[in-house]
Amino acid sequence: MKLTPPAAAPRAEKRPQPDEHHGIARIDNYAWLRDENWREVMRDPEVLDKDIRSYLEAENAYTEKALEPLAELREKLFKEMKGRIKEDDSSVPSPDGPFAYYTRFVEGAQHPLFCRRPRDAETGEQIVLDANKEAEGEAYFRIGDVDHSPSHRLAAWSADRKGSEYFTVRLRDLETGEDLDDEVPDTSPGIAWDAEGRSFLYTQVDDEHRPLKVFRHVVGTSHSEDTLVYAEKDEGFFVGVGKTQSGKWLVISSHDHQTSEIYLVPADTPETPPKLVAPREDGVEYDLEHDAPRNRFLILTNAEGAEDFRIAEAPEGAPGRENWRDVIPHRPGTLILNHVAYRDHHVRLERQGGLPRIVVRRLADGAEHEIAFDEEAYDLNMGAGYEYETRRMRFAYSSMTTPAEVYDYDLETRERQLRKRQEVPSGHDPADYVTRRIFATAADGETVPISLVHRKNIALDGTAPCLLYGYGSYGISIPASFSTTCLSLVDRGFVYAIAHIRGGKEKGYGWYTSGKRLKKKNTFTDFIAAGEHLAKEGFTSRGNIVAHGGSAGGMLMGAVSNMAPDLFKGIVAEVPFVDVLATILDASLPLTPPEWNEWGNPIESREAYEYMASYSPYDNVTRQPYPHIFALGGLTDPRVTYWEPAKWVAKLREARTNDGITLLHINMDAGHGGASGRFERLKEVARVYAFALAVTEHA
Repeated sequence: MKLTPPAAAPRAEKRPQPDEHHGIARIDNYAWLRDENWREVMRDPEVLDKDIRSYLEAENAYTEKALEPLAELREKLFKEMKGRIKEDDSSVPSPDGPFAYYTRFVEGAQHPLFCRRPRDAETGEQIVLDANKEAEGEAYFRIGDVDHSPSHRLAAWSADRKGSEYFTVRLRDLETGEDLDDEVPDTSPGIAWDAEGRSFLYTQVDDEHRPLKVFRHVVGTSHSEDTLVYAEKDEGFFVGVGKTQSGKWLVISSHDHQTSEIYLVPADTPETPPKLVAPREDGVEYDLEHDAPRNRFLILTNAEGAEDFRIAEAPEGAPGRENWRDVIPHRPGTLILNHVAYRDHHVRLERQGGLPRIVVRRLADGAEHEIAFDEEAYDLNMGAGYEYETRRMRFAYSSMTTPAEVYDYDLETRERQLRKRQEVPSGHDPADYVTRRIFATAADGETVPISLVHRKNIALDGTAPCLLYGYGSYGISIPASFSTTCLSLVDRGFVYAIAHIRGGKEKGYGWYTSGKRLKKKNTFTDFIAAGEHLAKEGFTSRGNIVAHGGSAGGMLMGAVSNMAPDLFKGIVAEVPFVDVLATILDASLPLTPPEWNEWGNPIESREAYEYMASYSPYDNVTRQPYPHIFALGGLTDPRVTYWEPAKWVAKLREARTNDGITLLHINMDAGHGGASGRFERLKEVARVYAFALAVTEHA
């Protein structure tokens, strides 16, 4: 089936708006698509300007008309994907004192149940929260967090009902099943309980959607009485709250993308003023865990030039940087990603040679051993659990062919107990597939890892279409993990590939820094090199690749569509950060000040401005043939505002010189993450995959 556009596409009116920085003038014809009332729109989408609403609705209608011939395929894809999900699935219960906590789904339900039962028992379930009941009558509903108190008497739960990521925290009495009168609006999702469960810390989000203040809420009081515990003065920093695994310390973390600062509050005396661990120093990151028996903190940091991080210790009573002493020295090429301290063991997740592994260290004598796997490409994650005085930890393993496996692991005996293997009800045989890890050579000689999966029986002669996924920002690494959804493409002859490009941390922290600020273009050229290599090696061919990315990965999509349009048959850009220059020039937008460390500050630096202007996807749209393009956004998205994809599509449609199709869909009831229900989300994936199949004529 070949995708053909309807006769008349929407055309946004041109309303030229001039702009000048550093003596450089720009004209933006579509700036009017940004509602000046955008803050109110985040809270109430009904107040959106009627001209903007009319245009967005016209674009949505055009997209539905264009995809109408794919209706049967979309439904088939949705049913396939749904058929690979165990609808009544549940997580492995996680013990905490007298109870074990878990989530489960009811067949046909969109949202999870949060449950507990007596520890080590198979019966006696208590439903802590039924998210389906809470979501009744809501166009959008997303649970942020459900966090039981140390006393197990209460559970704090938060929800976002607009997609704008303003969460409201409520308290549920676990004896009666009823919510208390306590209600704390405009928060980030997470909270941190004190030792007795009588109060908790939370982060308030302001009108610019910036988490800058931490308050303490006492159970049974009005949020208007809450005590301000910490206020961040730098709008470029985010604030969050947490707790050490020992449960002894509440943690207030303030950070941007390259600098962090931590304050501690004793969990048993939460009214104590927060104590600074180490003052912020530009470019120095750290977080910590508590080794209670030895009265010290274990600090993961890149201080002292430890680009791939090291772990230091410091006395509990004097945790300042002058007292940091190495426990795990810096080892270039071995990136420490995360760590957790139990009473007798210290466990860290690290990446070496691009592959993850878990290392267990016995605190009594420093003896270490590692947990690793043999596949060419795989994903490995560890969960801290709730308990501190335990020698059992949990980890999950999967690869692009192997469904997720959850293990309980004895840190002392090294015994693994398989607790759960992901079920694929419609059937899945890993032997039918091949997963590979290959390397492309970038323009400057760097090797770019590519993880891929395909059916064993396809011909690798260049005839297969390919979906190539990429992200490449903020140091986020894309795992080579199992996906039930991508099988709908793979089973139809696609090669599904992930390009581990610079801007992530797949090859260490330097892989991140060489794909940011004035080196950002490496991200784009790495992705292009990955596509070229896949074609050269016969996995696909030029012009038979659909590129896919979201958010900052959507910026990647915009950049490569400008730079190498003939390499790609189609581009799928979800919530794409494509209006880079205008957004990073606007300090009033929610995420702009924290972003300057990632992209540069074009307000203060002409060099940053000119470099950003040279790749910003919206600013570099030019008259040329473009691949088929499908852009998706969310009206209440505070991260990538809806007008970015809307402006981009308007400009693309004007500039395109070939017969390709340009589609825009704005979810009028959701934000950055798209639809909140698990099945509604699958329908969104089915729409994207139907587009990919149609443009490659594999529908």
